[in-house]
Amino acid sequence: MFSLQGYEYFLGFLLISGAVPILALTTNKLIAPKSKAGERQLTYESGMEPIGGAWIQFNIRYYMFALVFVIFDVETVFLYPWAVAFHKLGLLAFIEALVFITILVVALAYAWRKGALEWS
Repeated sequence: MFSLQGYEYFLGFLLISGAVPILALTTNKLIAPKSKAGERQLTYESGMEPIGGAWIQFNIRYYMFALVFVIFDVETVFLYPWAVAFHKLGLLAFIEALVFITILVVALAYAWRKGALEWS
């Protein structure tokens, strides 16, 4: 049978980290002033009345750059623990990291060749 001995602190942390947001939201709901006025529902732009709609179209290139950034940011998140424990992991982990980096370099070359990184 699985024993939970030694996990008391972790269980306490989970309970507290779950209770704090629930308590904060409940307290806010109970003590916050309730106003049905129409002005509270309006968009606020530096004290000025909003002009035009809030929905505008952005160029797809912004999303492509953001996507490439996120991919390589996640790469850093995965490679950092590997780099910290490099001396303990051995040759197999080094080869696995090289395969991982190679896949990402191939993906970068593909995005570059398709023009995803060009702003023209």
